[in-house]
Amino acid sequence: MSRKKIPANAALPSTVTKAEIKPNKGGKPVILVNGFVQLYYYESILQDSIKADFMYADSGNTVKGKSAMEGLPIVGTEDFTIEFEDNNGTKLKFSDEDKNGFIVNKVTPLDDDTGKQVVNLGLVSEEYIRNDEGASHINVRMDGKISDHIKEIFENFLKTEKDISDIETTSNDFNFFGNNKKPFYIMNWLSKFGVPEKEGEPGKTAGYFFWETSEGYHFKSIDGMFGQKSKKRFIYNSNASANSVIPEGYDGKILQYTYDNRINYQEKIAMGAYGTKLVVFDPFDCFYEVVPQTAEETEDGIKTAGEALPEFNKKFKNPSEEENFTRTTFMLLDRGTLPSGDTKEQVEKNEEENFPAQKALNQGIRRYNQFFSSEYTITIAGDYSLHAGDAIYIDVPSVRVEKKDDEVNKETGGLYIIADLCHYVSPKETYTKMNVVRDSFGRKAEKAPVS
Repeated sequence: MSRKKIPANAALPSTVTKAEIKPNKGGKPVILVNGFVQLYYYESILQDSIKADFMYADSGNTVKGKSAMEGLPIVGTEDFTIEFEDNNGTKLKFSDEDKNGFIVNKVTPLDDDTGKQVVNLGLVSEEYIRNDEGASHINVRMDGKISDHIKEIFENFLKTEKDISDIETTSNDFNFFGNNKKPFYIMNWLSKFGVPEKEGEPGKTAGYFFWETSEGYHFKSIDGMFGQKSKKRFIYNSNASANSVIPEGYDGKILQYTYDNRINYQEKIAMGAYGTKLVVFDPFDCFYEVVPQTAEETEDGIKTAGEALPEFNKKFKNPSEEENFTRTTFMLLDRGTLPSGDTKEQVEKNEEENFPAQKALNQGIRRYNQFFSSEYTITIAGDYSLHAGDAIYIDVPSVRVEKKDDEVNKETGGLYIIADLCHYVSPKETYTKMNVVRDSFGRKAEKAPVS
């Protein structure tokens, strides 16, 4: 299928077509788009919900001869509708009608005089506010798959009407009591224990993320994210000007970039990124087990973005495989604590493990710490089709004595996951800035799209 190229001159001013605030006291929405100054829109896999900052100027004749701040007044929790479109024709819409409208969370006057007032409105999702309400707290017992728990929390506790179809199924069950905890807390807690059903190999990988984008909520495994095909391909070269031609096989140009090898070896090993030891004790029969495991042992059972995990100096590898660990965790097996079913079934299942610590606990620790091993911060012309959690392909020049225009970096180039992004919109320009990360090194070849 043909993919539309994104020229660098798409960084020219784009359009905020609608910006309206609805008074808490009722009445018609007040239009703020005419005073638009700038917009920052944020998505992140480390952020529970989307956020935005909308800045506008008010000359004092917005509501019956007064500013919107005074005439409504704006105090927070107002419904906010906004629509904005990039120069490629991709539109983002947030409104009550689309069941994804923003809520005003913070009101910050920036410049206030008798002639003009500049105000920044901090916007958040409805679920971000609802998360703190007592009615949303998890006060029941939940049985079954972790992915089913995530779906139930969204539907029955946060009561979201947004799309939650992108929930990747977990292979493992986990029964628990909510203990009146908040939904976002519980979902982040559960994410650590999830073992993917399709991507990766049980016993060698674990760990999920949940986050929100303009398309809805997502719950995906680390290996599932790295198992994606790239959504778009970007290149940085010496001709990154607005009018330069995009090379064949790429969707757009990187205007600015910085690269950061995120591996501080001592910090990584202290957190157990490449070697862990699990000590488990079974109170049923006093069984005691020590389970050492290294990233090297499990590499064939995980999905990596690059060719391979980093290879370190062999002087730090112990001849005894059982001693190649740098972090130890302890677990008392919760055998028989919360078996599912009626009373008879619970008695029959009294020796079953509720949580398979040997297959998920340290595996998740390693994968989370490997996830941010390599990072690019890139700026491109505004592109609203990209979202946190998407995979993109990046190529940058190779540093060589003899320069070749088509020579790319074979070590740091390749597939990356968008960890977070910010769309910046103003009457002068439109950019998308992203932090993209991955767990490994070496550029995996990927078939270029049809242009």
